[in-house]
Amino acid sequence: MGRATRRAAACAAVGLLAAGLQTVTAHAAAQNRIDLTVLLVDDGGPATAAIAAELTSEGTPYTTVKLSDPNRPTINAAFLSDTLNGAPRAKFEGVVLPNDNPFGTGSAEMTALATYEATFGIRQIDAYTYAQPSVGLNWAQNPGYIGTLDGTQGGVTAAGTAGPFGYLKGSVPFEDNDPNVSESYGYLATPLTTLPAGSTFTPLVDAPIPGTTSRGSLVGEYAHDNRRELVVTFVYNQYQQQFRLLARGMVDWVTQGVHLGYDQNYFAVHADDLFLSDDRWSSTLKCTPGDVTCPPNTSPDLNPIRMTPSDVDTLVAWEKANNFTIDFPFNGGGSADWESENNTTTDPLLTKFLADQSSFRFINHTWDHPFLGCQQDVTVVPWKCQTDASGNDIWVSEATIQSEIQQNITWAQQQGLKIDPTELLTGEHSGLVTLPQQPTDNPNLAPALAAAGIKWTGSDASREPAQRAVGSTLTVPRYPMNVFYNASTAATETDEYNWIYNSKANGGSGLCETSGNSTCLPAPLSEATGYTSYIVPLETRIDLGHVLNNDPRPHFIHQSNFAEGQIAYPVLNSILNTYKGLYNTNTPLVNMSESSIGTELQKRSAWAGAVSNGQVTGYRIGSTVTVSAPSGVQIEATMPTGTTQKQLLGSTAFGAPYAGSLTGWVSPGAFQGSVTLTLSAANTPSGAAVVKANTVKIAPAAPKAVVPQGVLKAVPAGPGDIKRTKGKSLVPNTSK
Repeated sequence: MGRATRRAAACAAVGLLAAGLQTVTAHAAAQNRIDLTVLLVDDGGPATAAIAAELTSEGTPYTTVKLSDPNRPTINAAFLSDTLNGAPRAKFEGVVLPNDNPFGTGSAEMTALATYEATFGIRQIDAYTYAQPSVGLNWAQNPGYIGTLDGTQGGVTAAGTAGPFGYLKGSVPFEDNDPNVSESYGYLATPLTTLPAGSTFTPLVDAPIPGTTSRGSLVGEYAHDNRRELVVTFVYNQYQQQFRLLARGMVDWVTQGVHLGYDQNYFAVHADDLFLSDDRWSSTLKCTPGDVTCPPNTSPDLNPIRMTPSDVDTLVAWEKANNFTIDFPFNGGGSADWESENNTTTDPLLTKFLADQSSFRFINHTWDHPFLGCQQDVTVVPWKCQTDASGNDIWVSEATIQSEIQQNITWAQQQGLKIDPTELLTGEHSGLVTLPQQPTDNPNLAPALAAAGIKWTGSDASREPAQRAVGSTLTVPRYPMNVFYNASTAATETDEYNWIYNSKANGGSGLCETSGNSTCLPAPLSEATGYTSYIVPLETRIDLGHVLNNDPRPHFIHQSNFAEGQIAYPVLNSILNTYKGLYNTNTPLVNMSESSIGTELQKRSAWAGAVSNGQVTGYRIGSTVTVSAPSGVQIEATMPTGTTQKQLLGSTAFGAPYAGSLTGWVSPGAFQGSVTLTLSAANTPSGAAVVKANTVKIAPAAPKAVVPQGVLKAVPAGPGDIKRTKGKSLVPNTSK
């Protein structure tokens, strides 16, 4: 085809699109500009909300059109595309609809969308629809299934593994957190035996159809009429594991692997109080002697919990076997106290950690773990802030805070313990807001942190889930785990767990009845079996919910959990083994230091702000991707393998391999105002038609009444699932 003929064909196609006609002529990819934004049509259901949450989490720009909004824009040719600098522009690189046709039979909006998708090679996700011939499936009968999918074992097909879900090993288990709640609902059906000419239906995720030897599609790709639809026939919400496993693949599919933002799986574990001795839970008193939660004048335990050199050997071997690094917030004063109490100048635990320090990361946890907020009045339970004659809170001084930080740094340097002096964790996250007693930060905290050169300080994610500034320092929110600081055996852990999570009628504290943030156990757990049969599986589900949610925030336990009965290992092994059973090796857990996590959260916040404020521009023309953002804001992106960044002279590699793609942060090169990425020829999305056809056919509207919506809010996995209950943790995370 000659140059003039190609130009004429392009102009004719633009005219047809603007007129809203159904006849389609695909543009050559190099002629089209595809903006890196997703269009999400929202019906208020959990499925579209889940995809919106994933796009937000990844940092992928998207535009929402709410069907319930009477003032919403009309989706027509002008809304979807235009001409920019003489070339056709597609304003959206992907489309998410609540079902295959939410607008109604004969809708001009659906016609415009279908024409747009076929013209520019744009893909569409049907977030949740029922099995029907119009999406390439048989009705869900003979064979078929309609109903609850709780506990179903879904699986990725060979096509799914070769396609968007190649990061999964194959299993897609559906949650069943509450037997009294239908948490997920769906349709299992087989593809049509006879499809329209040129059309195909490819199951990507399926499951056994009950009572048959057949498998039914849960997620499939329907290629027809120059369009591709991802047909999802089960409902989900943003927290459910089945969605979390598939979320990144759904975004990669609809964007054809070229989009801003990324999704990774993170897991970091802090074991607080290294070198201290942690007090023990008293099964008799139902509190921890030596802690402020016990009645005043209660004698402290004379045999506190402290790791031994042998425990370090066990941990080093475990780390090597699992390719995992534990972070240890440490208190040098604990080592000095041990030497004094044992009339020696050598602490064997310190000696052992120094010998094996390359196996760990260490975080300044202050010298001897004091409370650095208000001065506490511990003569009452719960404690309260001491006040002066005018009723004002009395605060721990700036000098005291700075001394606690610097003394620990100096001690570490003297011992040869390698640390990042910009990292900190205060005892009990103190100095920061501690509700209900201390509703504000200690005003002396921010200047003390700045004077000590602290850039990152840990906070409690169950109290403050978002990163925030404390003067010039940024917080790193941490998730408390239900493996308690004052427990070193399964029996003790279970006894305390029973106390926290049982009603008074069942012999518990009743906290679960009054907090409004958790649920009570139906009955006390067996001290002999409760830890392995209930607590470990539950904690695994809760923590994996964070890990699979593109959430870099670390989790924390305590050094005591690696001592004596070593109760940390069953939970950690369960989390890691479950993860390894779900994901391929191309999608490893990302295990980062506190400063790296803080930096990641900081960059995400800046990027999210720029995206939200409309300050990011990204588009693809052929194999070239161009992205602009405000100065100083790094760009977050996912690109196919083989992508390079164009520099003023030559090019450099982009990103790092993850889940079959390249992901990473990128900034303009020297003397450049924007980022230019070049896709490899093999991985450049085609802007042409997917099958040969001359007419875009519009499916009839999906009758919403026959599509049960499942649960909009996730059902908590059990007590302590603070992410899903949006509540405050009941986990005691203090230690002395």
